[in-house]
Amino acid sequence: MRKYHVRFRERFGVKLPLSTRPRYKCQYHIVFIPKYRKRILYGKIKADVRDIIKRLCDYRKIEIVEGAVCADHVHLCLSIPPSEKVCDVVAYIKGKSALMIHDRYPETVNGWSKSFWARGYYVATVGNITEEAVKKYIQEQKEESKREDTR
Repeated sequence: MRKYHVRFRERFGVKLPLSTRPRYKCQYHIVFIPKYRKRILYGKIKADVRDIIKRLCDYRKIEIVEGAVCADHVHLCLSIPPSEKVCDVVAYIKGKSALMIHDRYPETVNGWSKSFWARGYYVATVGNITEEAVKKYIQEQKEESKREDTR
């Protein structure tokens, strides 16, 4: 059995392993809303939306850095591989989750003909602000949503 020597390259004072596999850190802050911005993401639907999005991201090997499902919008901080387009990932998450929500709650979304989410979304790279600032913002949104749920 041969032992391979791992070579390192020092860059900016950090030792990085030389490898043929790419290393990346492409993080995006994504926000999208239900159709007509209805405040329907609470209780059982809120928990199911969280589980559905987690399952869809796991299937595509997309890491959820931070996330919050609020009453009328969803915040996600995702680490998306460079081989994936952000618009394709968002379309996949919104499209598949809408179908899964419609299967579980047909009475809730009956009037919208399976289009649960609104057409647009907001996306920003995490590079122009720090990851900690995005995490803090999403946590604040989560706390605000909890306060509104108790009212």
